[in-house]
Amino acid sequence: MGGPKVIVITGPTATGKTALGAALARMADGEVVSADSMQIYKHMDVGTAKPSESEKLGVAHYMLDVVLPWEGYSVARYVADAAQCVDDILRRGKLPVIVGGTGLYIDSLVSGREFPARGDAGLRRELEEEYEVHGGAAMLRRLGGFDAASAGRLHENDKKRIVRAIEVFLKTGKTVSEHDLESRLLPPRYDAVKFALTFTDRSGLYSRIDLRVDGMVAGGLEGEVRGLLDMGVRRDHTAMQAIGYKEMSGFIHGECDLGSAVEKIKRESRRYAKRQLTWLRRDGGVRWIARDEEPNVEAAARSILHYCEVFL
Repeated sequence: MGGPKVIVITGPTATGKTALGAALARMADGEVVSADSMQIYKHMDVGTAKPSESEKLGVAHYMLDVVLPWEGYSVARYVADAAQCVDDILRRGKLPVIVGGTGLYIDSLVSGREFPARGDAGLRRELEEEYEVHGGAAMLRRLGGFDAASAGRLHENDKKRIVRAIEVFLKTGKTVSEHDLESRLLPPRYDAVKFALTFTDRSGLYSRIDLRVDGMVAGGLEGEVRGLLDMGVRRDHTAMQAIGYKEMSGFIHGECDLGSAVEKIKRESRRYAKRQLTWLRRDGGVRWIARDEEPNVEAAARSILHYCEVFL
């Protein structure tokens, strides 16, 4: 494939990616780059299962605590920031180990996907006002006049993506579809071998998720969410939409009791794990590592390194 070589450790939530990634990096003289869309936020540790210093095993970890919880953060910004980290690790002769469950972040980083130019806030506001005045159907027809492919994929109620697609064309002279095609034709930025953790049966995964959620609640999730709200983080901020934070915020605002909030967190976590598995199964290059209740992390790391001897 060409390109600098990296290892990816991914999989659905609660499968042990953090522990395996740290152990692997320690064995291979590597450093970890997180690929988790919520661990980028500061002050959000319990609910995101952010690794503690002891869990890092003395290995350097990057892309944690990058932005404040009221800031916006995009996949394009992640790719730019994370690529700097990966390239710096490579320059120092170490192995980058990309660890996380946000598939879009991982795939975009590894592929070197390029994104349309940064948006024009003034133009976006104008288009949003136009959407409100004329409606989604009219804006979708306008989009279809120069980007039929994007218009065909979007629903008239999808204000954000319709506005973005029109904005990109007016700003760059190219459609979102053209940008996507050009990006797909580029050679991959990194030569990656991907390993995905899973459980031998779905019930094992769900049990692990339930245990993790119970641990988060016992570990102070409610206090963490109250602290974020006290800081001025609004419920409509992206960070507060994360699983665990949204449901606990509902409890704090009196919309449900604590038991109901915890059950919602477990249910939404299971649904998220299913979506992660669906995403990963589309990637024919993923090598699966099925685990039982308590995995031997050191053995798994050694097995990966043995597999990668030729690759590395």
